[in-house]
Amino acid sequence: MRVSVRFFTSLRELTGKREETLEFSGKERVTVGLVLERLGKRYGKDFVDYVFDQKTGEVKGFLQFLVNGRSASTLSGLDTPLRDGDVLAIIPPVGGG
Repeated sequence: MRVSVRFFTSLRELTGKREETLEFSGKERVTVGLVLERLGKRYGKDFVDYVFDQKTGEVKGFLQFLVNGRSASTLSGLDTPLRDGDVLAIIPPVGGG
């Protein structure tokens, strides 16, 4: 099973990529949370510190996750199941002025 992950702004800088495809065995229940765990292992401390609150271990509230263009917060949040071919976009806040 393959899931594509798209990175924007700060996460693009941390990973050095615009997009990455992760592969999972067909036996795993793949969720948004599992993808974040896998990415944390792959990209290390800087990624983990950016995405997760160090005190609580929770994902920081300013991040948005889109699964095939739909907000994961309107689905099942981090427990949103992913299927083969899905695209997960991780969107940090956008500043401007």
